[in-house]
Amino acid sequence: MPAPGELLVWRDGQHFDRWQDLPCTLCGQPTPMRSPSGEPVHKACAEDWITANPIEARLARFASDLAPKPKTNKGQGDHA
Repeated sequence: MPAPGELLVWRDGQHFDRWQDLPCTLCGQPTPMRSPSGEPVHKACAEDWITANPIEARLARFASDLAPKPKTNKGQGDHA
């Protein structure tokens, strides 16, 4: 979960429904975006909600994707 005022990282394809726009649970306008739990919500609306509700945001209603593990090249070193 990002700190209030920080941006969510939603890079995974699960956050976009290319087939159906549903009403955003926060503003009511149509959106193809989905929260990690599948709730229809604009990313900007979720970020604003986190800023406005820092206590409730700790429950991770809207959370960022987990960062992928960095890829390491074993034995490759840093060649120029």
